[in-house]
Amino acid sequence: MSQPEPTPLRRPRADRARQVADVLRHQIHAGAFDSALPGEQELAAEFFVSRNTIREALSVLKDEGLIERGPRTGTHVAVRKYDHGLDALVGLQETFKEYGEVRNEVRAVQHLAAPPAVARKLCLDPGAQVVFVERLRYLGDLPLSLDLTYLVADVAAAVLAHPLETNDVFALIEQVSGQRLGTASLALEAVAADAHSAATLQIPAGAALLMLERLTRLDDGRPVDLEYIRMRGDRITMRGNLLRSIP
Repeated sequence: MSQPEPTPLRRPRADRARQVADVLRHQIHAGAFDSALPGEQELAAEFFVSRNTIREALSVLKDEGLIERGPRTGTHVAVRKYDHGLDALVGLQETFKEYGEVRNEVRAVQHLAAPPAVARKLCLDPGAQVVFVERLRYLGDLPLSLDLTYLVADVAAAVLAHPLETNDVFALIEQVSGQRLGTASLALEAVAADAHSAATLQIPAGAALLMLERLTRLDDGRPVDLEYIRMRGDRITMRGNLLRSIP
């Protein structure tokens, strides 16, 4: 006996528009469109929705700043985002080497007593000395991330002998320690840009940031680097490949 066809759900147009916008957004990020997007009629046929639904989806993407629309010029990609992988432990220079030059504006270098939470993560005694480094990181002339880093004192002393403006800290740690980096634990969340971070990264206050906490260890398991990184959500997409474990 054949199974009955499922009854289509009547979904609000806003829900269908969001569904379309989600697919188009990632097509844009993946470079599926050289510049111009297909016309409304073509998109409506592709997604099996009305032109009004397509217009609403495109309005969402325009409000996000991803596309520009005009009555005679059509719909065009406004900005491109850069992929940041989650599969490997690499610095920003290594991550974006195919996109252009990464440079660092060193905003602060301080020797200080580690706050208790920082000391615990770095497996240090309470009040142990660490070195705090704040860097604003650019891809070309575009500010991409604001990095706040705590380094264990002995490694930091050797790292600071090298110019931080043109070097990734990860590469310097390996160079001065004579060890490879091993593992890192991380937490990633979305936060709204506070006024100071927004001004520093040249984005509107309240804009979306990707906030990354990353604790990095040497190959022998010793934690040496704790970072709090604010990345521009409008210009960076985090990507990775996941493997389902066997129970």
